[in-house]
Amino acid sequence: MLQKTHSFAGLLAAEGAVLYMQNSPFSWESAAALLIGCLAGPLADIDKQGSTMAKIFFPLSALLRLIKVRHRTMTHSILFIAALGMLFSSLPPLLYWSFLLAYASHPLIDLFNEQGVELCWPVKIKFRLLPKFAAIDTGSVSETLFRYILALFTLLLPAHYVWNHLIHAV
Repeated sequence: MLQKTHSFAGLLAAEGAVLYMQNSPFSWESAAALLIGCLAGPLADIDKQGSTMAKIFFPLSALLRLIKVRHRTMTHSILFIAALGMLFSSLPPLLYWSFLLAYASHPLIDLFNEQGVELCWPVKIKFRLLPKFAAIDTGSVSETLFRYILALFTLLLPAHYVWNHLIHAV
């Protein structure tokens, strides 16, 4: 999947955290959580040379290449997500969960790609959710449609929140 698709997935995950924790989507804390979601969503692609995240975090990306981390392996694994969870556990709960869920959205939606993901890295077994013929190819029309659906949900989720609060206020 492309960076913009992962950003929408991360944003949607962060919106879910904001609303689940009953924060107003219009507070500064929520704005920070949503920004974190947009950035954490594509972050796992730091292991892919040439990706936006690899360019932004070049020293870390270069280190991953130096130790020969392949794309969709370590940075897309459950073990790595757990390590990030421990590393960032001192963050305030809203920011912590926004980051962690947004980051986890990355390997989750990559499971729809034909290439799959090594979720149990270092065990070299690739997982995917769809058979190859139905998989979503990176940059394809089906990915664009998937991204539009994610974008629609990023609008509907806060609209649903506002609607419910307007109805209950009356």
